[in-house]
Amino acid sequence: MRIAILSDIHGNYDALQKVLADATLAHVDSLICLGDCIGYGPEPEAVIQEVRRLEIPSILGNHEMAALDPSHLDWFNPLARRSLEQTIRMLSEDSLNYIRQLPFYRIVSQARFVHGYPPDSAQTYIFQKSAPELRKTFETMAERLCFVGHTHTLEIIRYDGRQVDRTLLGQGKTNMADDLSYIINVGSVGQPRDGTHHAKYVIWDLSEKSIEVRFVAYDIASTVAKIKAAGLPESHANRLWK
Repeated sequence: MRIAILSDIHGNYDALQKVLADATLAHVDSLICLGDCIGYGPEPEAVIQEVRRLEIPSILGNHEMAALDPSHLDWFNPLARRSLEQTIRMLSEDSLNYIRQLPFYRIVSQARFVHGYPPDSAQTYIFQKSAPELRKTFETMAERLCFVGHTHTLEIIRYDGRQVDRTLLGQGKTNMADDLSYIINVGSVGQPRDGTHHAKYVIWDLSEKSIEVRFVAYDIASTVAKIKAAGLPESHANRLWK
């Protein structure tokens, strides 16, 4: 069984299409989305409709939370808030109804999937957690493996029952040991912030007991032009080149 795990698509339909094509070539058996399909990018409606069309199980992200409850907009910086306010106007009532039924987490194949931080936070960033806090999370979490997004970076956190080890992930495959517990940050499809331009996602191979980080090229210029044409903050377009 090979599961493709996507997160933080952020309205970037061009990146999503290339990632889906890559996942097909990689012969994945299923897909899971960790939330934040909307925000920042120019095509939130198209992204949600594609996720729904393909029946990809998804999770509530912090941007979806803000789309449903305006009180959450205060959590964002001014540019992100402006982007979200415009994003909400770009969504159909059908898509908003879909967002309303998204769960805060999913358990699939004895692994936990959550947007921000286990067990069920869509807003907590994993970099906010100290080693002692991570140890407590590992010790109280029923699952040995958890996948998160939210930070737009790639990271693997290992726990051996005593110590926590944190390592940034690059492109390629990483094997997982039976006697360790893991929290894995799968990066971002639509707004990566790890120093490269590619869309990122992860394939979890249950048989091989491995994860593989995939870097996928897409037409960034097309997305940049769409962001500017939509009147969204130009910083969201410029960030795609960094």
